[in-house]
Amino acid sequence: MAVAVFKSPLGGEYHGSSRMEGKSTGRRRVFVQTDNGCVLGMELDRSDNAHTVKRRLQIALNVPTEESSLTFGDVVLKNDLSAIRNDSPLLLTRNFMHRSSSTPCLSPTGRDVQQRDQSGPIEILGNSSHFAKTKQLVKEIVKAVKIGVDPLPVHSGLGGAYYFRNNRGESVAIVKPTDEEPFAPNNPKGFVGKALGQPGLKRSVRVGETGFREVAAYLLDYDHFANVPATALVKITHSIFNINDGVNGDKPFSKKKLVSKIASLQQFIPHDFDASDHGTSSFPVAAVHRIGILDIRIFNTDRHAGNLLVRKLDGVGMFGQVELIPIDHGLCLPETLEDPYFEWIHWPQASIPFSDDELKYIEKLDPVRDSDMLKSELPMIREACLRVLVLSTIFLKEAAAYGLCLAEIGEMMSREFRRGEEEPSELEVVCLEARQLIAERGILSPKAEVDEEEFQFDIDYEDAGYGFSPKMASEDFVSRNPFQFPFGGGNGRTQLFKLDESIEEEESEEEEDTNFNYVPAPAKNVAESKLSMSLKNISLGDKNQKHPYFSGTKPENAYLANSSSGHRSANEQLPVSSSFVKLADMGEEEWRLFLEKFQELLYPAFAKRKSVALGQRQIQRLGTSCQF
Repeated sequence: MAVAVFKSPLGGEYHGSSRMEGKSTGRRRVFVQTDNGCVLGMELDRSDNAHTVKRRLQIALNVPTEESSLTFGDVVLKNDLSAIRNDSPLLLTRNFMHRSSSTPCLSPTGRDVQQRDQSGPIEILGNSSHFAKTKQLVKEIVKAVKIGVDPLPVHSGLGGAYYFRNNRGESVAIVKPTDEEPFAPNNPKGFVGKALGQPGLKRSVRVGETGFREVAAYLLDYDHFANVPATALVKITHSIFNINDGVNGDKPFSKKKLVSKIASLQQFIPHDFDASDHGTSSFPVAAVHRIGILDIRIFNTDRHAGNLLVRKLDGVGMFGQVELIPIDHGLCLPETLEDPYFEWIHWPQASIPFSDDELKYIEKLDPVRDSDMLKSELPMIREACLRVLVLSTIFLKEAAAYGLCLAEIGEMMSREFRRGEEEPSELEVVCLEARQLIAERGILSPKAEVDEEEFQFDIDYEDAGYGFSPKMASEDFVSRNPFQFPFGGGNGRTQLFKLDESIEEEESEEEEDTNFNYVPAPAKNVAESKLSMSLKNISLGDKNQKHPYFSGTKPENAYLANSSSGHRSANEQLPVSSSFVKLADMGEEEWRLFLEKFQELLYPAFAKRKSVALGQRQIQRLGTSCQF
């Protein structure tokens, strides 16, 4: 993913020393990635549109731009580029179905590119005050690189990652290029085959998009509540980065050439081991609660023991005071509800009630503010991810206010696995009923027509094999069989529960704003409703583990080269998860009404959870840190 700074009659060369903001001059510098990882840095002015940007790519990188779309998160760009801010990453995707990630990208590389790109070897994408710590790390790394202290590759895991060091040779940051993720075009470990923007290890998390999720988790960790290390998106240049031969053209890529990448850069935290090497009973209750609160908010689908670092505070053996550091959040904020994974769900600390300070923190959370903040700081984030954030935060706030503990909240979000098939979680059942209630009132917004020109990837139904959408299936199924979900086993299951996970592409050219104010659901005078019928057979804790622990060699410092990779075999992929509930296919008004009904239905669900918990012994969930 080499970066070239384009200079031609169509546009000027960007100089970092004369950096300009879009508001004052109308000129902005952007990075445009092709779907096989090549990057072109260019400067936009008021007269530029998607056609001129594609033309520059075609001339500079020798890549075909016909039948392609220029995208910015959910938005397919056409004539109006006013929404693009300085330092924004754009993605050029091809519209035809059969793609080859080995298509050569004759991207200029080498020292001549770096000399023209005067923005520096490391540049943070964005000017947020949240990145003060990262700016200091960047200064240390640049000084070290200048005196010959090179980064070290991380050999474990499925994706490309690198330890960058200071002038004393100490690791201070871990860098994960977006085009070296598992399945990405420049993955250095052979796990290639998909273009940027296609479904990745999780179908609800696209290839090349785990980096901004890592940043999102850090930005959402207000007041360093959960102890997430400082993280930012950067443009970073070094010869250590990988370019696969097929991506670089016919000639083998020289490892001595400088290559620029867009990557996540996270502060490296010195530590003693990870949670799989330590008795979890000695972990502080507050630390477990705080990490769990964050995981609930961001709907983390991969919180396992390997991405919880442990640092001893008193230096006393294995059982002294310790600090927990959560890392690897690239599989959070999926585009659709699926089965989360919370390693802490079976820990005794998770069954202890929240403290007053924790409840106050949760009470102050504002999902609308969080969504707006992420759209401002990470404008490429998709609307579907933001809706998952809003839903999860509302669920956390209402559940904590009702008196549920962390383990109960996590169990309500987690799916049952019965007779080899997934059942929807209690949270998903509430969502299904909320959608059915607004459908019965006849207030669903008209379904938007798909603009064939804006279609990017056939993620929704390419593997499902059905001629109808999940939305149609769910409405038809629920209308014919209201709230009679067969939780007892596999018999009688309909096609709804066998649909592959799908991601609805946003058809609108402009991002929809969620213009509603968060109002807590009423605590009383809520009818029990038919939800209890849906939940009557749901039991606590009986979860089959879908993330087997990998007992192979771990990285020296327990950091993972990519989310979910450090404790799994190289031949193992995350399982394909079903999609029972979609959020992105709702229009703005339908989404607002859905949230209203969702909040109304939560209290009967919470009451049912409490009654079930009191009526039977909770089965301890087996964690991934156990090996046999």
